[in-house]
Amino acid sequence: MDFEVLILGSDANAYYMARCCYEAYHKKAYLIGKERLAFTKFSNILEIFYEPNIWDEKTFLNTLQKFQKQHNDKKIILISTNETYTEFISKNKEKIHKSYIYNFPSVEIIKSLTNKENFYKTYKNSYLSFPETIYFDCKNKTDILASLSYPVIVKPANVVEYNHLKFSGKNKIYKIDSKKELFKVIDKIKEGGYKDKLIIQEFIPGDDSNLFDSVVYVNKDGKVEFMSFAQIGLQERTNSMVGNAAVLINGFNTTKGDILKQSKSIKKFMESIGYLGFAEIDMKYDYRDNTFKVLEINARQGRCSYYLTSLGKNLVKTIVDDCLYDIKKEYKLLDKQVLLSFVPKGIIKKYIKNKSFRDQALKMWKNVIKPMNAPSDKNFKRFLMLRKRWWHYYKEYKNSYWK
Repeated sequence: MDFEVLILGSDANAYYMARCCYEAYHKKAYLIGKERLAFTKFSNILEIFYEPNIWDEKTFLNTLQKFQKQHNDKKIILISTNETYTEFISKNKEKIHKSYIYNFPSVEIIKSLTNKENFYKTYKNSYLSFPETIYFDCKNKTDILASLSYPVIVKPANVVEYNHLKFSGKNKIYKIDSKKELFKVIDKIKEGGYKDKLIIQEFIPGDDSNLFDSVVYVNKDGKVEFMSFAQIGLQERTNSMVGNAAVLINGFNTTKGDILKQSKSIKKFMESIGYLGFAEIDMKYDYRDNTFKVLEINARQGRCSYYLTSLGKNLVKTIVDDCLYDIKKEYKLLDKQVLLSFVPKGIIKKYIKNKSFRDQALKMWKNVIKPMNAPSDKNFKRFLMLRKRWWHYYKEYKNSYWK
């Protein structure tokens, strides 16, 4: 059956999904993004178009309708790279042409995940464990609990609203060491235009190697088809990127955490809430009670999820096999060791604190997966851009606010 692949977005996530399409079917995916980003610039393996107002719901739907009319003789595999697009699609199923094929959760489930207050409160008594959390309403001047212990993590409850704001000193996540610093950050966020609640959360001790990434695919019948479980050795360090993995190894674990037990809990959770499609689960291992604490669940594949291709799970082919060809597959926990890195080898040597993880990453470097470096994407301008980006990482880590 002939089909096209339409990816919504122009970031790193969108690029590697286009790479998955090219590697699986030797054809270019179409991308529609809000703006021109470096990750998809100068690429020869995709066709990209821009719609500056695509975050407007009406414009979004008109854009999909226009694309469908241009390809009305084919099925279209629809892939989202952020929660805004996913929510628009789930909210407007009756307005989206039947030519589009996709697998996304309901809008109710998406909202229960993307709004962090809803997330922690809704699933508090589920199969998963979470950090201790309180909620601060930016609309009033209620004092923070006097008994609050530091350090704490501060992040927006309403991620969609926060992502659309621009202000000086804006960070994705804030690590706070004192009450004075806490109120200074809260004032900065409020002055930046944010009006919803903030999540104030205990900081789980440990360096980046206590962070873990799990990517889950739940098929159109509501059954988990596969799951990865990767230890992160290093996270990104820029203001907007802290919380995203820079280096990870799937199937590797230097903690005492029980990966098999946690993967079973995740599987039960995803199936119990009626989830559909890809999800990325961010966790941190807490040695104090020997549990994996879930930090967030993204209603999509994550920025670093390309490593699944080396585990035999091309992400685009997964959707096509399930939703277009109705191919049934048995559940599998993907436990093969693979190394993924967005950063050069020198960053790994200098900044990964966990010696066992660092040694394993360097040992596996010969076969490292670099999501942005597709061998088939032969464009000299892109090569120069990526090389410049690699060297820029040294500056980012040296000057990072996150230590």
